[in-house]
Amino acid sequence: MKLSVYSHPSTVVLVDDSPTFLRSLSYHLGPQPCRSFSDTTEALVWLHNSPRRTGLPLRVSFDIHGQQADQRNIAIDVERIHRIASQPQRFAIPSVLVVDYSMPQMSGIDFCKAVQQLPCKKILFTGTGDEKIAVDAFNRGLIDRYISKSDRSALDLLEREIHLLQQAFFLDRSETLRDMLALHDYGFLRCPQLAAVVRELYEMRGFVEHYVFPKPAGIMFCERNGKATLMIIETAESLQAQYEMARDSGAPDSLLQALQDKRIVPFFSQIPGNDGMYSAEVGERWHRYCNAPQICRGAETYYWALFDVPPHLLDKPVFAFEQHGKDAAPQPSMA
Repeated sequence: MKLSVYSHPSTVVLVDDSPTFLRSLSYHLGPQPCRSFSDTTEALVWLHNSPRRTGLPLRVSFDIHGQQADQRNIAIDVERIHRIASQPQRFAIPSVLVVDYSMPQMSGIDFCKAVQQLPCKKILFTGTGDEKIAVDAFNRGLIDRYISKSDRSALDLLEREIHLLQQAFFLDRSETLRDMLALHDYGFLRCPQLAAVVRELYEMRGFVEHYVFPKPAGIMFCERNGKATLMIIETAESLQAQYEMARDSGAPDSLLQALQDKRIVPFFSQIPGNDGMYSAEVGERWHRYCNAPQICRGAETYYWALFDVPPHLLDKPVFAFEQHGKDAAPQPSMA
């Protein structure tokens, strides 16, 4: 199990020449954002002009100290990741395409060929005698799954596959970024045990999206109503750094002992202007900025706790998923 750098609700595109079947399928998928097309030409136009996220939060810079002039350094603007949560158009990004094989204008295989360069995952809905064609398309990399319409549990199977492929979509889209971040303060991105904890939190707390968060390092979750929760993730090393800073800043002995014993996860950034470490402003009130840790044991031991996200840590408020389609007009592209 892997953890993506970010994930949010996205659009499933349904293409079938039967409007009745499309209505039934959309209803079955429930609150999942969908775009339905019975006309393949219209569907192709929409897909090729659909919102998409291009580019990574990276920039190339020159380090003039101790480096040759032709040596470039890559810097990651981690702040840009959680700012995605303020963008209404993120929900309109197509992540999964479900297309019928047998259509009068063009076959589902030809349709998938026409959008082969798009990053969305592709599911082919087939009839009884089309399995060999579907297997060939799968082996050629044109589709990611195929499901027979004649299967009694076809709709339930489709729903499960859509969910799995949406996870795969965000894992693929953030793979390079995940590998780079994991080399620094975000090693938890490579921890399957922590990824399992994140999945459990989705189910238990009703979260619908998440984003890697900097200072303090962790994961910001969002609920359907836009409420943001921060999962701060510490290691023995990072808690030791908290201890040393607190000690050098004249923190109370009670805080120093709690940090040494790893009995707390601090969130001093709740104070506007605080850099995440203990300061004189925290003082004896340190309890109100700390929570008891949960422990996740993987290749490394992680100490984590959940906190509400104060508004001053977000440049813009989260655009809630429940507002999607009400007062948000999807934009043609995303950077």
